Amino acid sequence: MNRLEQLKKLKQTTEWDVIVIGGGASGLGTALDAASRGYKTILLEAIDFAKGTSSRSTKLVHGGVRYLEQGDISMVREALKERGLMAQNAAHLVKNQSFVIPNYNWWGGYFYTIGLTIYDLLAGKLSLGSSKYISKKKTIELLPTIKQKGLVNGVTYHDGQFDDSRLAINIAQTAVENGACVLNYTKVVNLLKDDENQVTGVQVEDLESGEKHEIKGKAIINATGVFTNAIMKLNDTVYKKYIVPSQGIHLVFDKSFLPSDYALMIPKTSDGRVLFAVPWHNKIVVGTTDTLMKKHSVEPIALETEIEFVLETAQRYLAKKPTRADVLSVFAGLRPLAAPDEPGKSTKEVSRSHKIIVSDTGLITITGGKWTTYRKIAEDLVNKAIRVRHLSKNKCKTEHVSIHGNKITNAIDRENHLYIYGTDIPKIVELQNKEPALKEKLHPDYDYTMAEVAWAIRYEMARTIDDVLARRVRLLFLDARAAIASCEKVAQLLAKELGHDETWTQNQIAEFKTLANGFLLTEFRK
Repeated sequence: MNRLEQLKKLKQTTEWDVIVIGGGASGLGTALDAASRGYKTILLEAIDFAKGTSSRSTKLVHGGVRYLEQGDISMVREALKERGLMAQNAAHLVKNQSFVIPNYNWWGGYFYTIGLTIYDLLAGKLSLGSSKYISKKKTIELLPTIKQKGLVNGVTYHDGQFDDSRLAINIAQTAVENGACVLNYTKVVNLLKDDENQVTGVQVEDLESGEKHEIKGKAIINATGVFTNAIMKLNDTVYKKYIVPSQGIHLVFDKSFLPSDYALMIPKTSDGRVLFAVPWHNKIVVGTTDTLMKKHSVEPIALETEIEFVLETAQRYLAKKPTRADVLSVFAGLRPLAAPDEPGKSTKEVSRSHKIIVSDTGLITITGGKWTTYRKIAEDLVNKAIRVRHLSKNKCKTEHVSIHGNKITNAIDRENHLYIYGTDIPKIVELQNKEPALKEKLHPDYDYTMAEVAWAIRYEMARTIDDVLARRVRLLFLDARAAIASCEKVAQLLAKELGHDETWTQNQIAEFKTLANGFLLTEFRK
């Protein structure tokens, strides 16, 4: 996955079968689906793969316990099947995560045990394990820092947990291995149309060189998430809102606040949402909120009210109470919810299931959806493209396409921080042995090495400090201060590998520090 090679492929192809706009979960999944069926496929991402929502999730691969409560059985069944397939096809990144629901009233244990037993049954042969009613004593044993006052019992259940942007990069690599062309920092600036107002391609600008290209294609798919409305403005004469962004935020804490392999799940917080505290890369990720946003941005910032809500809720349930000073990183993500047909609906009522829109121009747009169902969304999109853009009828293969790096990974394997690279681990170790300077640690408190930075630049199309520290190596999401302290080393290696000068290097460092400050609470910004 080399950007120069991908640009060469772009220039050598006169017409594509499928053009995908957007390099998040849905877009990357679609590029892989289309390429694996044998279609000439190109994916264009304006910034970096998974830069938006797809790197800012709760890190869960789940059927959606809340949707079960709402009676959306078909959506839960579909998501549970996809959860099982993700665990098989990307076993190095998707793990079986045990959860505990603590109950502070007598009926909770029975209610959730019954509900979660149905959840397990819906998963069928792809189930990750059975739910169980547990005593108060057992609940405390599994969650040593849980609030004990008023605790009656607990329920355990299983769901999936993963590294979202690592999976996105691996899907991009798999798409390339299947013949797709994928490009980051390539922005769609216009849609090309014929005399009958049908979309025939896109005009793009390479944001690195400033060069413009006209790319012709049979099927154009808009998978731009919260930026859907911007592409629709290029497409429609009448402006309509297709997406309502809803913000979710997460706070990251040291593992000592929940020193357990079990995750905590609170099914009903004071605002009616679910709150999770999930172990992730030896930290605890706590979230999430649901705030309707009028505007969207590339770098959404957590609102004070959201931070306070997550902190207060975490303090209510944890004996070791996290404070603002304990927050290592705060990240916000925007869910691209399909706009409701009736105005005034709350985000909790807006369906999370995906919706495909075919415009009069022939542009195919995806709204809604979630990470867990990325593969099914892609399958539905390509099937729709076959029908409306008359592509040859090739069958979907992705149920059994192994994602780049796929390797069965157990708890002992995960003690080595390189586990996320799966089958690529020996190549990174070899890189360190060949170039001893790359054995240097990125930061004294973390095991990441410069070899991982070199790997991200050479084989994963990382172009900026943000690409490296936010989405290839997850340091910015785990510890923003450590990421800021490491950014100069990363900038120097990027400049050396990509042939940039000192001015570029200094600009990169300044830009990254500004961006990384958004991951720190106001009073701790540098």
